[in-house]
Amino acid sequence: MKTRSFRFKLWVYFAVFTAFIFIILWLMQTVFLQSFYNDMLISDTKKVAEKIRSHGTDADIEKKIDELARDNTVIILITDESGKLLYSSDEFKGMHSKVKIPGNAEIEDKNRKNEFAGLPEPPKEKKNDFGKRMDEYRNLPDNYNEILSLLKASDEGYIESTEDDYYVYVTYVDYNGQDGKSVLYISTPLEAQGSAVNILRRILVWVTVLSLAAGFILSWFIARKFSKPVQRLSEKADKLGEKEYSEAYDSGFCSELDSLNQTLDRTNEKLNTSKEFQMQLLSNVSHDLRTPLTMIKGYAEMIRDISWEDSEAMSSDLQVIIKEADRLNALVNEILEYSELQTEDDTKDMEQLDLSELVKSSAERFEKLLQPENVVIEKDIDLGLTATGNPGLLERALYNLMDNAVRHTGDGKKIRVALKQKDGIKVISVQDFGNGIAPEEIDHIWDRYYTSRQRKGKGVSGLGLAIVKQIALKHRGKCYAESKEGEGCTFFIEIV
Repeated sequence: MKTRSFRFKLWVYFAVFTAFIFIILWLMQTVFLQSFYNDMLISDTKKVAEKIRSHGTDADIEKKIDELARDNTVIILITDESGKLLYSSDEFKGMHSKVKIPGNAEIEDKNRKNEFAGLPEPPKEKKNDFGKRMDEYRNLPDNYNEILSLLKASDEGYIESTEDDYYVYVTYVDYNGQDGKSVLYISTPLEAQGSAVNILRRILVWVTVLSLAAGFILSWFIARKFSKPVQRLSEKADKLGEKEYSEAYDSGFCSELDSLNQTLDRTNEKLNTSKEFQMQLLSNVSHDLRTPLTMIKGYAEMIRDISWEDSEAMSSDLQVIIKEADRLNALVNEILEYSELQTEDDTKDMEQLDLSELVKSSAERFEKLLQPENVVIEKDIDLGLTATGNPGLLERALYNLMDNAVRHTGDGKKIRVALKQKDGIKVISVQDFGNGIAPEEIDHIWDRYYTSRQRKGKGVSGLGLAIVKQIALKHRGKCYAESKEGEGCTFFIEIV
């Protein structure tokens, strides 16, 4: 597998992510475990103290103290301000009245001196430092007087210590049945239990090994699953524009790849359309280009060989050359214009415009150009109509329709330009009063090069109406024509 491939890189990223997660897990369970453990115990111990202070005067406060000591694994002592023990409890309080000894019946020691009879005595530890564990569960710490002195000197009303892996919290509390303030002493070990930590680490080792193995295998299959459709799209992209281009693709994996697949299909359609247009350009335009070029060459040779001494004949031949050169130039310009319309963005240079003013001014300018030919343009334009469009393209479409109408209007030298609105749609129409178009031709007049090939060369290039159609499509409209033979033809452009 290539190291730069999409599959390999995706697999590496998944693997690194898995390893990173387990590194964080190891740090949390080993390096930071003690810190988290200590913070949680200290927080829980303070909560215990707050609950005792809140319920210190309740009748069942001793029961609540036993529950708090057992649930939170703490030692709780309550004394008066002189150090006299009023009550004590720990996690084993209330559990020693009944002791089961293997092989013997249940023994109830009602006369025990303390509730720890029958259990091994805890090791005696005589420590005088602040915050050390007690010599015995019910005995006060050896340095309890020092603790009371520190509490009295405290401005906060409490003292705490975290020395030698023990946390001690001492504060004042109102205790049931006691006059004045009582002292609450809570102690808990901070060092995590070694056996529990060792078990946790062993479990973590197995979990890490198994999870990493599963993560690497799973990431491999995920990378393969992701790379397969990408590779399929890459193969499709390689065949864009070719005849064997395959549109087979299993969509549904993810919306982005489905969108990319649709983009490739549209691109392929555009490439095929472009190829088709190129072929049509070569096959259809070649005749139109060849004709003026042949005439230009022929008349140039006639001037060189025959009429160069006859000024009148040479002038006539030169006029033909100029006319054919103009025709050739117009043909090339319209081909370029039509190609540009096919490739430009549909929303380019669109703006809100006064459609009535655009049609009116375009008709007036065209009429001035036709004054030498005495052509009259009748105008029927509703005012105040607006639309969103490209003014340059709309003027070009209107110019092509008026030019087409003038060339086919007949001897009347009159055409009609109108702008109406129907059901919210703006309709531009240009009417000539010529011979009209045969019914079998009416559906083909918008085809490229149709006029020059089928309508006896009356058009310049046969692209005029095709350009009009393309402009209408860019404005999300449509164009069509209505005609009666012998009565003329009307061309329409509809714009939303």
